[in-house]
Amino acid sequence: MNWRGWAVVTAVALVGIGVFLLPAIPQPEAYHRFADTRAFLGIPNALNVVSNFFFLPVGLLGMRFVSHKWDKGGTPFLDRRERLPYFVFFLGVTLTAFGSAYYHWHPDDRTLVWDRLPMAIGFGSLLAATIAERVNLRLGLRLLFPLLLIDAGTVIYWSTTQSSGHGDLRPYALAQFGSLLVIVLLVALYPARYTRGADLLIALGIYGIAKIFEAADRMIFSWGGIVSGHTLKHLVAALSVWWILHMLRHRAPRFDNMPRLANSAESQA
Repeated sequence: MNWRGWAVVTAVALVGIGVFLLPAIPQPEAYHRFADTRAFLGIPNALNVVSNFFFLPVGLLGMRFVSHKWDKGGTPFLDRRERLPYFVFFLGVTLTAFGSAYYHWHPDDRTLVWDRLPMAIGFGSLLAATIAERVNLRLGLRLLFPLLLIDAGTVIYWSTTQSSGHGDLRPYALAQFGSLLVIVLLVALYPARYTRGADLLIALGIYGIAKIFEAADRMIFSWGGIVSGHTLKHLVAALSVWWILHMLRHRAPRFDNMPRLANSAESQA
């Protein structure tokens, strides 16, 4: 590895050590008590349930876009194998629409598993896609399924420990926020193969705003009782995914990085 690789590995190691120096973090029961519990047309917690379906069209559009055959025009991928991590990412987003809606229909630890599993798929696949584009295509593809298994495993680990009375969110938190940290580092340290690389950081920034809305759930709902912070979180998080799709649709190869482009073209041939 060069200095960039060591910088990423060192940052991940330090964050991982810091997280596991903390005591186990159980899922507080208060997490399931959202501000807006209004029912509508027989749907409990209606806005929190229905707002998840904004993930559905962007996820389906994303899967369609990356699996489309560009026979009569250019392609946003230098190597068609780069499609796979993004396809899995948009699949995770699509499944989130159903998993999160199911959770918000009846919020508890059991249903929360089905909310978090699709999200774990999304985080792991987006990290693999970024590694494939910024570091090494083969490495990103080889890491895709191990990352998916690890991230999904953190959800299973949390659920198992939670049901046994000593829940531990640390691995899941590390998988989610550690993935985002590594993506930011990769964008900052490694040269881009495509234009519009900053769009990925914008998408992550939008997701950060979504997490702020999530934390301010009750405060926002208290401002007139119209919409809660958690409902807004779903809408803004869907917007962050759309921004990634927007990036893929409008980007182009960067021909100022000819050696990497030549290697990619050779591997595709």
